[in-house]
Amino acid sequence: MHRSRVLLVDDNPEFLEIAATVLEGHDYEVVGKALDGEAGLQAALSLNPDVVVLDISMPNLTGYQVATRLRDHKHRAAVVLLTFHEDVEFVRAARAIGVRGYVIKRRMASDLPTAVAEVLAGRAFVSPPLDRDDEQQ
Repeated sequence: MHRSRVLLVDDNPEFLEIAATVLEGHDYEVVGKALDGEAGLQAALSLNPDVVVLDISMPNLTGYQVATRLRDHKHRAAVVLLTFHEDVEFVRAARAIGVRGYVIKRRMASDLPTAVAEVLAGRAFVSPPLDRDDEQQ
């Protein structure tokens, strides 16, 4: 069975490790990790993953810029943005550049594996709005 290959890009090493653990627990193969956008872009071009999971706010290149450059290179990888930004304008900006996956970091454990599966299947995934119970925690 082919395990889908995932590249993780986030300037926070702790989030990289959590995301790797979450995905590997769902039988995805994490083929690389990068700590900034430029390194992430280079890793994506050399490793040729099936999915690239990108933080939006990173040094050198933002997640949006990396996603745009991958698209311009006609790279086959699907992109999932993993971020703290919960404003709908961030989702709209992601969709405008062709990103189909958008996961809020606080929902990473539940939403990231689903988002990866959905974008691999050619569908979109956006973390659902927070409900009142989430806001009170």
